[in-house]
Amino acid sequence: MFKVEQLNQYYGGSHILRDVGFTLDSGRVTCLLGRNGVGKTTLLKCLMGLLPARSGQIQFAGRDITRLPPHARAQLGIGYVPQGREIFPRLTVAENLQMGLAGLPAREKLPPLVFELFPVLKDMLHRRGGDLSGGQQQQLSIGRALAMRPKLLILDEPTEGIQPSIIKDIERAIRRLAGEGEMAILLVEQYYDFARDLADQYLVMVRGEIIKRGEGRSMDADNVRGYLSI
Repeated sequence: MFKVEQLNQYYGGSHILRDVGFTLDSGRVTCLLGRNGVGKTTLLKCLMGLLPARSGQIQFAGRDITRLPPHARAQLGIGYVPQGREIFPRLTVAENLQMGLAGLPAREKLPPLVFELFPVLKDMLHRRGGDLSGGQQQQLSIGRALAMRPKLLILDEPTEGIQPSIIKDIERAIRRLAGEGEMAILLVEQYYDFARDLADQYLVMVRGEIIKRGEGRSMDADNVRGYLSI
């Protein structure tokens, strides 16, 4: 589904991403873990084309997308939920969700799955995004990404600043999406228990490198938690 090979990125003279490589498969959740500042968000921005990769290759469904702009990657079926949610606060919930359909054929409508996963959104369609709680905004951000029916969903720390009840809702949603077998999911997370419970495979990043990888069921035995402690 998705393959990254020898990806490198620099900020000035600093080497931020160092020969990063991994593959993502449909129906599997891959959790990328690491402390703050190791390059996780930079990696996601490169995957989405928000930052150009200095070198390396990104393939999606057998196609080289390394030089494609962000909107073209989205149209191919890559959904992105950025850290901090980044909804449109002055737009209504309905308008935010409709933004997920931008660039798709005019006949496309919101998939029912959005409201099946997050039914609270259906009751808030006319409320402004900025009036929602942080957890509701996170659900809206994920719903907006799902509106385009992506084949790859990238989530950047979706539990950050979210109350436990909504974390459970997000966990159930991710589990269902993966269980349907049609979507690959890349989850960047620092909440270890959340990542461990969802991961089919894991990647650990330290100083811009993937230094450890394995099956999700082995995370405790592999002492992955130790790489997140300060």
